[in-house]
Amino acid sequence: MQRIKNYINGEFCTPSSDKWLDNYNPAKGEVYSQLPNSQKEDVEKAVMAAKKAFPAWSATSLEERSQWMHKIADAIENKLVLLAEAESKDNGKPLSLALAVDIPRAMSNFRFYANALTQFASEAHESVGKNTINFTLRKPLGVVGCISPWNLPLYLFSWKIAPALAAGNCVVAKPSEVTPMTSYLLSEICKEIDFPEGVLNIVHGLGANCGQAIVEHPQIKAISFTGGTKTGEHIARTAAPMFKKLSLELGGKNPNLIFADCNYDKMLKTTVKSSFANQGQICLCGSRIFVEEKIYDQFKDDFVKAVKKLKVGDPSDAKSDLGALVSKEHLEKVQGYIEGAKDQEATILCGGKPVKVDGHENGYYLEPTIIEVKSNHCKLNQEEIFGPVVTMMPFKSEEQALEFANDVRYGLSSTIWTSNIDRAMRLSNSIEAGIVWVNTWLNRDLRTPFGGSKDSGVGREGGFEALKFFTEPKNICISYEAY
Repeated sequence: MQRIKNYINGEFCTPSSDKWLDNYNPAKGEVYSQLPNSQKEDVEKAVMAAKKAFPAWSATSLEERSQWMHKIADAIENKLVLLAEAESKDNGKPLSLALAVDIPRAMSNFRFYANALTQFASEAHESVGKNTINFTLRKPLGVVGCISPWNLPLYLFSWKIAPALAAGNCVVAKPSEVTPMTSYLLSEICKEIDFPEGVLNIVHGLGANCGQAIVEHPQIKAISFTGGTKTGEHIARTAAPMFKKLSLELGGKNPNLIFADCNYDKMLKTTVKSSFANQGQICLCGSRIFVEEKIYDQFKDDFVKAVKKLKVGDPSDAKSDLGALVSKEHLEKVQGYIEGAKDQEATILCGGKPVKVDGHENGYYLEPTIIEVKSNHCKLNQEEIFGPVVTMMPFKSEEQALEFANDVRYGLSSTIWTSNIDRAMRLSNSIEAGIVWVNTWLNRDLRTPFGGSKDSGVGREGGFEALKFFTEPKNICISYEAY
């Protein structure tokens, strides 16, 4: 059985405790590899390596750093199929999705920041009449920590480490212990291209041990974390006394507002995708669907028919629309919400049952599920389920739709379907969310800021926002008055 290792100071290392964690293939429900159960000592080793490497890495020219980033992107592109197969096996997602989205996006993240770092300019302000000029230097922070989730493993891992490295920092990164394989393959890529030692360090393990050691380490100046809201709260409490910079991209319970004047066919097709892509395990999925009364019954019928056609199956099968959920524990959590629907006076319109896939009988498969609810205040509409489960209910007016959209603790993203541009602008301005899509979904531009409000987190990633996060601004004022 394969044992993946930590990547510290350019070398592969076994955990100091010599303890290992099982890594499951969710499509089969079987252990297929092991990863380090790293402890505080392993994180300390990684931090010291990063600290030692920082002076040289931060002093490299923008062009040299850019070239290194392009080398990583090139290697990811050359290993597209290998990485996609590993991602599908590790996560349970359809191979077709990993080939089309996850791995190409990881490559794009490195390419984008390879170019963005050469365009990241400082500001200058001349004080007329005072013969002074103020300008801003942006300096890398030093050693930073990046902790990524399991739903889009390499995609979101690279989303964090690429801007951190581009800005001149050295990184101690922890991928999810549930999906470690592609981050390990990335460390192999770094080894193959002779990436500078100590600049990127990847430590595997549990959040309670490895992740906690990263968050509380006094030499780590910033934490970029994507994951659950409760974990984000803990990180914020831990980091606050040390005044660390924090970027926390947390949970979502995203509203999908559908008005009668929308492009119906486009809306229906996109809503099926936005509800169940990646088994609903995307923080941006539209998990609360609100439909204007006059088309509610039509939409309900058409939506249920379309969802029933989705195939749940072997992730390696190109015909599979949904693969396996990421773990047995997560499957049981999602099933718990479905089983509680009756207690909330909700009606399961379709799905809700486990699926047995031929040859993968022990896999963690679940039917895509639509639940009709009567109240926006029910548990199904207020808590993040993070699986192939959506709720739906009607609304009477634009004002009620807005009330439903905002009456939740989260504020990550939202979707509006309407042909009325005035309504689109009014709602976009009033919805409490970091991202609003109008007549589209998951249409991302890497230059734009990404993040949420309320319990969906603090800070922004993406574009120059990420480079700003991973640098510290310093104002310099020079007088050029002749003496």
